[in-house]
Amino acid sequence: MIIRKAEARDLDAIESIYNKILLKEEESEVTTGWERGIYPRRETAEAALKREDMFVIEDDGAFVGAGIINKEQVDVYAKAKWKYSAEDSEVMVLHTLVIDPDKSGMGYGKRFVDFYEDYTRENGCKYLRMDTNERNKAARNLYTKLGFNEIDCLPCIFNGLEGVNLILFEKKL
Repeated sequence: MIIRKAEARDLDAIESIYNKILLKEEESEVTTGWERGIYPRRETAEAALKREDMFVIEDDGAFVGAGIINKEQVDVYAKAKWKYSAEDSEVMVLHTLVIDPDKSGMGYGKRFVDFYEDYTRENGCKYLRMDTNERNKAARNLYTKLGFNEIDCLPCIFNGLEGVNLILFEKKL
């Protein structure tokens, strides 16, 4: 298994995973709180590719997942009651982690979060932050199991989605 920076050739695979997850959401097989046409979309991946902060997971040549890692704390974060007071330069954020639903339960999400932690250390940061929709129980369980603390729940409009209760997570390395 490898995790690497995304390339333009990965966009179709990333969009395909977004669409698989959105279809499962529409069929009530998963609950992420995402909505087709609003978030995530191909443009989400294109913007991350342009910023050079999209990473992809491949296993034995098969595309498995993707996520965005950067120092961009979304505006809602400013309202949070963070446990650790940290300068922006000390914080690394994980956004829009997606694993192909056909590969769920195989440890890829954990491996990506492990990569995120290593990447954070390599880039001189001490604090990890991320978020998920309150409805996304699978992500909440994973992040908690991996040592992240649920810090706050903030009602907001998030990535164009209205009525979101955003759960914020934090971990100190």
